Amino acid sequence: MKAMILAAGRGERMRPLTDKIPKPLIEVQGKALILWHIEKLIKNGFKEVVINIAHLGYKIPEYLGDGSKYGIKILYSDEQKDGALESAGGIKKALPLLGNETFLVVNGDVFCEYEFDSSFDLHGKKAHLILVANPEHNTQGDFGLKNNLVLNEANEMFTFSGIGYYAHAFFDTIPIQKKSLTPLLRESIDKQEISGEVFTKMWHDIGTIKRLKEINNEN
Repeated sequence: MKAMILAAGRGERMRPLTDKIPKPLIEVQGKALILWHIEKLIKNGFKEVVINIAHLGYKIPEYLGDGSKYGIKILYSDEQKDGALESAGGIKKALPLLGNETFLVVNGDVFCEYEFDSSFDLHGKKAHLILVANPEHNTQGDFGLKNNLVLNEANEMFTFSGIGYYAHAFFDTIPIQKKSLTPLLRESIDKQEISGEVFTKMWHDIGTIKRLKEINNEN
């Protein structure tokens, strides 16, 4: 299985840090955020990862190279001229690099204990989402869950972690253009095509300076 790290975002809420470096290169607990993902992918048997780049994107391959120094092959999907295609658009553009099998996608700005599964089986579903308890910044949640099926509405709602497994076919019908993943997921959820699970261990969305300081235990 191949993996993709979404790393093209501008990181507006992380300014002024992201005026100089792309958000995935910000250090969390002494290490670049994206490197936590790379090391965990290697640990869990992944041999190849695709990273999409846009804002200050050239700095990411300068930092990581082709992955050989870490023991993994890194390919880059370059959106620097496109101005970032958002989540679904970025994945769509990267599909030729991801192959035809199920693949993992993880947001470049999450920090967590979830262990990526290189042998995950979708069992005929279009996608499988990792959900978490709602953090302070998303108290209403995103999706529900019943009998391992993701729901758009439920009495108990959870937050999408930014980690998911996807079938290549899930993105077949959309063009390469700026497009968020959420509307695409909601359409497929209505057709009962998306499975999911709740992850209960440590997970953080490093989306603001405040959250970064909290995770780094800074005052």
